[in-house]
Amino acid sequence: MGAVPSDAPSHRKSWPAAPEGFFTVEAAGLRWLGEPQAHGGARVVEVRGVGPGHIDLARLHPARPTEDAAEALGRGLAVTHAAGAPAFGSPPAGWSGDAWIGRQTQSNDPTPTWGPFYAEQRVRPFVRRALERGHLDAAGARTVDRVCDRLSSGDFDDDRLVARIHGDLWSGNVVFTSDGAVLIDPAAHGGHGLTDVAMLALFGCPGLGRVVAAYEEAAGLRPGWRELVGLHQLHPLAVHAASHGPAYAAQLVETARTFA
Repeated sequence: MGAVPSDAPSHRKSWPAAPEGFFTVEAAGLRWLGEPQAHGGARVVEVRGVGPGHIDLARLHPARPTEDAAEALGRGLAVTHAAGAPAFGSPPAGWSGDAWIGRQTQSNDPTPTWGPFYAEQRVRPFVRRALERGHLDAAGARTVDRVCDRLSSGDFDDDRLVARIHGDLWSGNVVFTSDGAVLIDPAAHGGHGLTDVAMLALFGCPGLGRVVAAYEEAAGLRPGWRELVGLHQLHPLAVHAASHGPAYAAQLVETARTFA
């Protein structure tokens, strides 16, 4: 499937108080994720324009999800991931420096291996924020820190190449249209492909079983990968623990205990 047609009407997202670069990095992420579309990658909403307080996107018309669209999403996501990135933590082409997930900042410092990047740039910063805001207690933070120590030591590293990932792939950022699923609102960076899959599994997605089965086959995942899904959910859980409160903090700690 190709990109959203260029003659489709536009939709403007605006936030007058947006920090400098907020919409610029979103545009860069969408364009970067959209590059593999010509080779079968996941469909990505087209960027029409961007300014300090807004981004203009092709308007999408949601439609009933289908099993075929879910399967195509899984295959396309594997192609997008395989397009790669220079390093773990690399920002999308056209942007340098920190970025955002939702309205929370996170760093994008290129790192040679996945574990240290994931621990130090994706999990620990949000654990600290959750602790500072009273959403997570010290004992829970120590549990997550033990997993981060293992991550930083490389205990969970594998030989998969750096993936070009969406980075915030919950169901709200997948819009099913009559032409298939379209990705929006990324926190794009170089990461591990399972991170996108894990976030879809955490928050649900129409046709999730078909998405995952198609991705597993297309990406050539090895047996045992499902046992690591929780590890890749630590980041979104920590993000939500920082922003949404103790319920997510409890889920974060419970998930971390599996790997501590």
